[in-house]
Amino acid sequence: MDSIASDRFDIDRFEAGRNRLASLAYRLLGSAADAEDVVQDAFLHWQAADRQRIRVPEAWLTKVVTNLCLDRLRSARARRERTVGAWLPEPLLDGDPMLGPADTFEQRESVSLAVLTLMERLSPFERAVYLLREAFSYGHAEIAEILDISESASQQHLHRARRRVTAERRGRDGEVDPASARRIVEEFLTAAVSGRTERLVELLTDDATAISDGAGLTEKLLRYDTPRRIAAIARAGFKPTPAKRRLAGGTPAIHYAVVNGAPAVLAVVDDRVVGSVTFDIVGGKIATVRGIAAPARLGRLTEAWRHSGTGAPIIAEW
Repeated sequence: MDSIASDRFDIDRFEAGRNRLASLAYRLLGSAADAEDVVQDAFLHWQAADRQRIRVPEAWLTKVVTNLCLDRLRSARARRERTVGAWLPEPLLDGDPMLGPADTFEQRESVSLAVLTLMERLSPFERAVYLLREAFSYGHAEIAEILDISESASQQHLHRARRRVTAERRGRDGEVDPASARRIVEEFLTAAVSGRTERLVELLTDDATAISDGAGLTEKLLRYDTPRRIAAIARAGFKPTPAKRRLAGGTPAIHYAVVNGAPAVLAVVDDRVVGSVTFDIVGGKIATVRGIAAPARLGRLTEAWRHSGTGAPIIAEW
């Protein structure tokens, strides 16, 4: 094989695994933009490497991507940007290849906004071991090789990570029937737009939480922790006003969607997503509401939305 054909073959081998690498990086970083940067850096490492000496390209590239992500997580800049209470994961539309494998409950849960947020409470090694094991089914010997640690250390990291994730997610596990999820979200939206506070309270769990990035205009996330407070904020937030339309750049249409495996509503102006609100549903009620409207975190979601063949909006002109 001549050098040009060999290079083409090696590029094709990398491209064949690009989506898997991107889904690993996204799970580790919670940011599609950062995940794309890491995968591009991994490609540069791949081009510079003596590829004839790489026996298992998939394992080699997994190691490179994982360690590039760990470097980012450890950086001073990341620690500043990802301060607990000031960061939410970047939302992705259902069907985005960056969401990766979704054959098991563990794989689907690992890209939920709830678990991606919980990952911030784990150390970088705990996060990597947990995701490599739970989402990608690597054995401890393989994880030890990827992270340059012992198998026993891998097992300890997994035990600590599972304990923390389980403690945070206790009582909130399981999957919701899609039709039921949509019905609950549409009821919530209808009650919010019409100002029916009592109905909003009825749709929320007693320990419900609402989190918003304040459209990127605040340094810290906005949090609300009682059903009545959340109902009041939802009623105010979903009430259309000229000022909100000016901020959105037009009159949004409100669409139902599935984002990171969860039911959601999207505010869309001229095929541009200007706001995403996702819902965690437990026992037929809403346990968590997450609002993301910072433009920097909606770019990939907007691009996917434009190519998704969307249906009719719930509200044509909000």
